Amino acid sequence: MAGSCFFSLLISTFKCNFDTMKRFIFSLTLITYYFLAFGQTEAQKFKDRQLNDNSVYEIDLKDKLAKYDFSPLFTQTENSVVYGFIGDNYQRIRIKFISVKKDSLSPDTYSIYGKSMVKSNICEFHGTFTISNIRRYKKTSYGVDDEYKNKGIKGQFVILGNYSLSENKDQNYPGVFKGAFKTAFYLDKNDKVCYDDIDIASDGYTNNQFVGQWAAYNGKLIKNCNWGDYRVPGSPGLDIGAGEFSPADIYLKYGWQSRRDLMESPNDKSAKQKENAKWWE
Repeated sequence: MAGSCFFSLLISTFKCNFDTMKRFIFSLTLITYYFLAFGQTEAQKFKDRQLNDNSVYEIDLKDKLAKYDFSPLFTQTENSVVYGFIGDNYQRIRIKFISVKKDSLSPDTYSIYGKSMVKSNICEFHGTFTISNIRRYKKTSYGVDDEYKNKGIKGQFVILGNYSLSENKDQNYPGVFKGAFKTAFYLDKNDKVCYDDIDIASDGYTNNQFVGQWAAYNGKLIKNCNWGDYRVPGSPGLDIGAGEFSPADIYLKYGWQSRRDLMESPNDKSAKQKENAKWWE
């Protein structure tokens, strides 16, 4: 009788554990499906679009070109024309890279120091850029009226990579920026890396595009956050400009009013001061 009870208990325990295992496997399957179906981030989609762009060659040149120092590409543009948003209401965020240094041991990695500003809240951050791909454009542009045609340009290229920037935890409302970036450059006749502004006069021109998210350290708040030189990537409805960035009326109250004021009145001292302020100093 005792043996029968023990056997029944063993069967019951096995069945309980088996049911628990089945529930675990089912839950794991659902989580896996979720990430496969919905978990691809906007940053990854952004990078995939660049890799599948027919205007660039499929051959990757990272191993060949990672030896160059690309750090000057990220600090060249005046901050007044680096536009960004955070959150669904396109709240303006300003990003300034103060120092970008190539890692002496890892040629595809760069150490970053900078600051962010949302409204009047300023946070410093440290982090890294990691280059994942370098591709060459199939066709070289020579700009308006072919002004670059006889300057010996060796080709135009695009860098793709990932970034992670951690704000100072001791400051107000800190978090981490993570995502993907795209940066264009060209090699001149002296084999020098140059920020690609050849088509800067063209409508829609942009460079140094960053697409990703900002997440609070406590994990309770995650917001989309993108920025770029001259234009903001992934911001449908925000930018209504043709020749240059222009914020839509509905979003002016979220930090964009001074930009609009300066567009309408280039001599507006208050707007000029806000847009050109060295807020990171």
